[in-house]
Amino acid sequence: MSDPRTEAARRRTFAIISHPDAGKTTLTEKFLLYGGALTQEAGSVKAKGERRSATSDWMALEQQRGISITSTVLQFPYRDRVVNLLDTPGHRDFSEDTYRVLAAADAAVMVLDAAKGIEPQTLKLFEVCRERNIPLLTFINKWDRPGLEALSLIDDIERQIGVTQTPVTWPVGIAGEFRGVIDRTSGDFIRFSRTARGATEAPEEIVDAARAEEEEGEAWTTAAESVELFDEIGANHDQKTFLAGETSPMFFGSALTNFGVRLLLDTLVDLVPPPGPREDTAGVPRLIDDDFSGFVFKVQANMDPSHRDRIAFFRVMSGKFERGMNVTHQPTGKAFNTKYAHTVSGRDRETVEDAYPGDIVGLVNAADIRIGDSVYVGNEVEFPRIQPFAPEHFSVCRTTDAGRFKQFRKGISQLDEEGVVQVLRDQDLGDQAPVLGAVGPMQFEVAVHRLENEFGAPVELAPTSYKIARKTDLESAPTLRSMQGVDVLYRSDGTALALFESPYWLARIESEQPELVLDRLVAEGGAG
Repeated sequence: MSDPRTEAARRRTFAIISHPDAGKTTLTEKFLLYGGALTQEAGSVKAKGERRSATSDWMALEQQRGISITSTVLQFPYRDRVVNLLDTPGHRDFSEDTYRVLAAADAAVMVLDAAKGIEPQTLKLFEVCRERNIPLLTFINKWDRPGLEALSLIDDIERQIGVTQTPVTWPVGIAGEFRGVIDRTSGDFIRFSRTARGATEAPEEIVDAARAEEEEGEAWTTAAESVELFDEIGANHDQKTFLAGETSPMFFGSALTNFGVRLLLDTLVDLVPPPGPREDTAGVPRLIDDDFSGFVFKVQANMDPSHRDRIAFFRVMSGKFERGMNVTHQPTGKAFNTKYAHTVSGRDRETVEDAYPGDIVGLVNAADIRIGDSVYVGNEVEFPRIQPFAPEHFSVCRTTDAGRFKQFRKGISQLDEEGVVQVLRDQDLGDQAPVLGAVGPMQFEVAVHRLENEFGAPVELAPTSYKIARKTDLESAPTLRSMQGVDVLYRSDGTALALFESPYWLARIESEQPELVLDRLVAEGGAG
């Protein structure tokens, strides 16, 4: 029988992040292709044994808008490893969801469009990685199309996020004239050949340097000179600085044509660390082979419209999970049975019998479980909770059909549990007209869409004059509520937030009444 330590050593759990349209979803599906989870059928990529095309963007609104709105979980085998891939939203407005997902990941792949590099609206996503010091790999996608100059891309990345790039592969040919890459590990030139619609693995031809110089001419010479420069300045992979989040192995390729995908996936398997001990709130590590424990990082309802259920996703932190085992919910101390445990690939799901550290398991209809909760067997453990981001946009939400108020209240509660938006309530009004707080306005669009389409509750949003939020306490709340331009509302966890119409008014109150508690929240105006 397999033991947790042996199985954990086989796991690689990482997230993938990018700007919309950078090719993240395409790269995700090509990983599945190389892992054998997808096959070719009629010139397109299909899921093996599934009734629908495998895609990480399963939500209707995602498919309409062509962007990732919610994170998803995908698992596939590769080289005797078990790869757990966490696909994240692709827009800064959903960076809080990305932040939660990173709590379950051991590394992340940053996918950038060769023509755009790091874009302002997604800078926050990458700052979130830096804030967590999570190991980061960089994949420059779409090199088969016109784009920026490769060295300029390196300068831009390092300037904006402060992570030193250490190229593992280097392109032969400028963006739009992609011939292949130099593998700096072996020194080989790897030439790629196209396949029909990228539906099969790209054929790779290994060419020695002398032949490459003869056949590729100036394109090879230019690339080889760049590689020599990296050698001279010491821009080489270092596992210690990579694991500390200070350097990032860099790759060039094209997910659409599968160019460079295998090299990236091979390096992920080689460099991403296997799951290790995670510290609890007291700073004590929970060892891999301790009794089972898990950390809930995501809650999602209505993934399958035919079931209308709710799934709490947790990462196995230690020990072996077995379906049907009784585990303890740390916040309540209550025991519950895990009979309905699934692994999930996009929206498709299968019953999971066992899982090991690094794996992601979904518990179906575990009603009391919330994001940030810990579950365990044996000795109690509580892992550090995920702090909500500071909301930057605020709108009052009301149902436009009084007869649907029950559905409205249920929907608001569910969106709050999932972290789609932060629901802020006046203690005197309850759910009559809650204020929705969001990092970005697209969260409001998702909330409205889901309330109307999943819960049958037509709603309207009314803008507010609030500009900034601070965490306060029960003693300070009455004084703050008595002031003009300030209100105090409450999250479902009991946290009191003071909302201000003007940052200048906030600054004045902080100066004149320093005894009032007005604490900054996580990621206010950035990732930290």
